[in-house]
Amino acid sequence: MIYKLYRGVFQGGMKVSNYFLGYRMPEYIFGRGFVKRLPQALKDRGAGKVLVVTDEGLVKLGTAGRLLDGLKAAGIEYALFSSVEQNPTSGNVEEGYRVFTENSCDSVLALGGGSPMDCAKAICAKAAHPKKSVKQMQGLLKVHKSVPMLIVVPTTAGTGSETTLAAVITDLETRRKAPINDFVIIPEFAVLDPELTATMPPELTAITGMDALSHAVEAYTNRTYNTNLEDTLALKAVRLIHDDLYAAYKDGSDMAARENMQLAAFYAGRAFTRGCVGYVHAIGHTLGSLYGVPHGKAMAILLPHVMRAYGAAAHSRLADLADACGITGKDDAEKAERFISWIDEMNAKMGLPEYLDMIKDEDVEQIISWAVKEANPLYPTPVLWDRDDFERFIGSVRKK
Repeated sequence: MIYKLYRGVFQGGMKVSNYFLGYRMPEYIFGRGFVKRLPQALKDRGAGKVLVVTDEGLVKLGTAGRLLDGLKAAGIEYALFSSVEQNPTSGNVEEGYRVFTENSCDSVLALGGGSPMDCAKAICAKAAHPKKSVKQMQGLLKVHKSVPMLIVVPTTAGTGSETTLAAVITDLETRRKAPINDFVIIPEFAVLDPELTATMPPELTAITGMDALSHAVEAYTNRTYNTNLEDTLALKAVRLIHDDLYAAYKDGSDMAARENMQLAAFYAGRAFTRGCVGYVHAIGHTLGSLYGVPHGKAMAILLPHVMRAYGAAAHSRLADLADACGITGKDDAEKAERFISWIDEMNAKMGLPEYLDMIKDEDVEQIISWAVKEANPLYPTPVLWDRDDFERFIGSVRKK
């Protein structure tokens, strides 16, 4: 009871203070082939030497090479850091920052999915605080200082990192995966070019799409911190994902579906930047830390289970999401269940598992500890879970 009261007071204070904080959407351009406009956007913003942060997969695909050729042709100097891991680590951040300083860079350009974008954000945070470790900056508003200009070019449609204040990094010392949350690391500019997502394989399309869905659903069901903007963006994102994710999964060349998924990811990212995520993410981050589970896969598995576990406390908001998707029912409870069932069906159609099969008995306490530390009291979830609730939930989602 005392902790519930403390959580209420904390979130009440956050709700009021949110009106005075620096929420913003980055400036962005959206359209097929618009990545060609990137060099001019860098020039317009006074970029000198740019650190390009990406991953080896995009280097091998040639996507990074084409972007670098465009920078070179425009006379823009750059240094390349392409060693970002699937779940970026504090080691990646330190190495990227070393490349940034040794090459006298003054700005950062991220090309890729959530991993390069999050790593780039953390490199910017490190540039603001060279003597601080990633661990010291993880949490809420621990950067709070001017950072290098950050421009992002997403090549997936899911994480929404192109518009959020979060950079999720795994600390190598503790193995804990946790976010750096600060308004100063929201990108200044984003290029949303759906053609860059056309080469995503079906599985990546599926898990990044479900990641975007989890952002929108958690932001909308959280309610407490939202304004009309966050609610509207979350509803738009869910509707777009409902209508277009499976089409993009089935046919990667469907540019209309790819465009809508990229917009959905952007909208959902902005929605949860203020609305926050919830227990789906709090538990999902631990699976990435301990077992290297791809983030979107963890989200896909956990999302329907968490929403069901919330019970009646989430029914009215889930019913709104059902309405947005044209899912009908006789009352809020039935609409909510049919919406959650649609998530189950999407996972099944895209070959995603229903339960978790990687959790070891000896890790359960660590999972609970990290999840509680991340979520409570910050995340305004429809219900408050204590350690016993987390333990019961984890038991219910482990593969039988």
